[in-house]
Amino acid sequence: MMKLLLPLLLLPSLLPAEVIEADLLIVGGNESACAAAVQAARLGVKKIVLVNDIDWLGGQFSAEGVGCPDEWTVVNGTRTNFPRSGLFLEVLRRIRAHNSLTYGMATPGNSFCGTETIEPAAAAKIFEELVKPSVDGGSLRIVRGWQPMKVMVKEGRVTGAEFEPTKGGAERMQINARLTMDASDWGDVIRLSGAKHGAGPDLKARFGEASAPEAFDEAGPQEMNPMSWCLVLRETGGKDATITKPETYHPLSFAGLDKLAPWVDSDMSGGIYSPSGNSPYTHRRLVDRWHNGFAPGTEATFLNYPTQDYPLCQLPQRVVDALEKTEPGASKKNIVELTPAQRRIIFDDVKQHALGMLYHLQTAVHDRVGDFPQSFRYMQLTDEFGTADRLPPKPYIREGLRLEALYMLREQDIRAATREPMWAKVLPTDGIFGYQFNIDFHPTRRGFVAGSRNGPWRNIMTPTRGWHTDTDRSTFPLRGLVPVEMKGLIGAGKNIGVSSVVQSAIRLHGQMMHVGQAGATLAWLSLRDGIEPREVTSDVAKVRELQLRLVRGTGGPGILLWPWHDLAPDDLHFEAANMLSVRGIWQPDAESLFFKPDQPMTRRELARVLARMYRALPDAKDWPHHDKPVYADVSADDPDRISIEAMVTWGDFQPTAARFTPDAKATRATLAEWLKRLGLPVAKSLSDFGTRNVTRAEAAQHLWCALGLKKEWMPAAGTWLQPGGDDDGDGRKDLDDPLPLDRDNNNVPDRLQSP
Repeated sequence: MMKLLLPLLLLPSLLPAEVIEADLLIVGGNESACAAAVQAARLGVKKIVLVNDIDWLGGQFSAEGVGCPDEWTVVNGTRTNFPRSGLFLEVLRRIRAHNSLTYGMATPGNSFCGTETIEPAAAAKIFEELVKPSVDGGSLRIVRGWQPMKVMVKEGRVTGAEFEPTKGGAERMQINARLTMDASDWGDVIRLSGAKHGAGPDLKARFGEASAPEAFDEAGPQEMNPMSWCLVLRETGGKDATITKPETYHPLSFAGLDKLAPWVDSDMSGGIYSPSGNSPYTHRRLVDRWHNGFAPGTEATFLNYPTQDYPLCQLPQRVVDALEKTEPGASKKNIVELTPAQRRIIFDDVKQHALGMLYHLQTAVHDRVGDFPQSFRYMQLTDEFGTADRLPPKPYIREGLRLEALYMLREQDIRAATREPMWAKVLPTDGIFGYQFNIDFHPTRRGFVAGSRNGPWRNIMTPTRGWHTDTDRSTFPLRGLVPVEMKGLIGAGKNIGVSSVVQSAIRLHGQMMHVGQAGATLAWLSLRDGIEPREVTSDVAKVRELQLRLVRGTGGPGILLWPWHDLAPDDLHFEAANMLSVRGIWQPDAESLFFKPDQPMTRRELARVLARMYRALPDAKDWPHHDKPVYADVSADDPDRISIEAMVTWGDFQPTAARFTPDAKATRATLAEWLKRLGLPVAKSLSDFGTRNVTRAEAAQHLWCALGLKKEWMPAAGTWLQPGGDDDGDGRKDLDDPLPLDRDNNNVPDRLQSP
């Protein structure tokens, strides 16, 4: 009898202590997760639950200690910041306000790697303030100190997850959710759900990428962009702060620091990435009191230098042995596939390596160069994290799990031909944010200096993976957030549909916030209409609604969908320029990244965009054909001939004049007249100052308004992105086609493409 009762007596202890019902479950507390939570709440999602495995929110900004965001690009040969937008811009404004209040200036860091800097504890507070209105309003609940242990799946659909305390214990928590977003560090929800995913290098046979290996070698599937444990330091006022020598320290591991200046006297007045400003000290300096005249004790920096990068393959023997004790074969697994306890074994060695670098700077390097305006010997680890070892609670993670999504962005989609980034080969029509960054791999391998796997080692750059390669400007597709099979699940953070090569270029603070904000907008629309996220992606009308919501913003700045360099969310033409461009109606100049809002339009330019806009209408006529040129000054080989002749054929332009004067400036009256002759709505304001030249900004606004009033053609919902389908007939299946409505694959949808 006792044998029968025993399972019944144990059963209650196995049940979750708490069961929570949610509309949207967000797993993770990084910048992507926070952006998702705020966006969902602002859009009106009623029950949002964010589960974080630690107390701090903010990810790279705070818990990972990366207080100097990378965001640079190259324009006209000069390094500058990529255009800021969305919640990322909102956070940067809060960062600048904090710095202005604290230091009297918005950018106190003078960092080599970026213009903006923020101390981690301050960043954590900023993110708490960001989510507070949503928490106080009752739509957002934040649960801290829990990690996923099981994902509930029913009939191919994620229905929630079960969690365990991060610090251990028998207590369990279950959250049932209509939709789940995985913004966790390692994609644990995706992995535990059984959804398709990848980690480590993609072989060349997978995507045909130039940088991909033909086959695995001794590094195997563990090779990834390395991890780093950042060290945040503040000056001591001349007091020796040399740390205790780490157990794994060996000077040969850090010999790369022995031939360079550890500190340079630079105020970075030459701009970010000025060669004269690069040193371990100034590389990511947070607060520069020396050049800004701040009070002693305020100087702060953090270490995230290549020498401290920790490759995730070819592990030291001590790490291999410790992993093998937990599970045979664990040391050969990619870190994504390990349990949290197994990852902590690697984390401990990463910390030792980072502290070893600091110790080397405080001892061997200091002994070599002596006292200079500042020395690492007189810098101590800050106590702002509240951790026993004074280190950030999380490592800086450059690469993790990659969701197998409806489209996988790959190297050839975004690769630049030159060092000057221009327009990417692929500019998806379902773009949800614009981006550009280097294909930026830090050293992915290690070499053991003395032959012993427990001895000193140095990191090694893989020849085809480095930080010297570039991408062009592109837009990230909505399809990259949606699993190819699993329902009820949305990717966030780095857990999105990209190859390993592309993930090296899409991992920055701002990009990750855009991913979260866009994913939450997808969740909101799906919940509102009671449909799966994949149904949104295959309905162009809903994709356009989602894009419009992102561009307009919700309680904050809108997101830049099309990566024009000179568009800002506060611009009156921001919405029009983005929405016309992402449709393919407004095409960029091949050699310019600028929208040039104040530049007057020529008559040929206006005819070109009007013709494409007309073709976007549901009742548009087919492109006409004329054997001979209609106008004497528009020759047969003029690239804009067909657009000009189509416009006057479709509209009430008869009889036509003898000459079109294509390169003359178009006036407001010209635009009003052409819209009217094409049967399109005309704003009354166009008739005012009709002789004034019409600028690109004005034209975009009036065309976007006219298109909105007239409506536009849409393919039938659900007719594309079907398994095995090839909607545009280009021989590339929809699920492997970045441009599934563009047979020519030239970023002009077939509907708008002239013959």
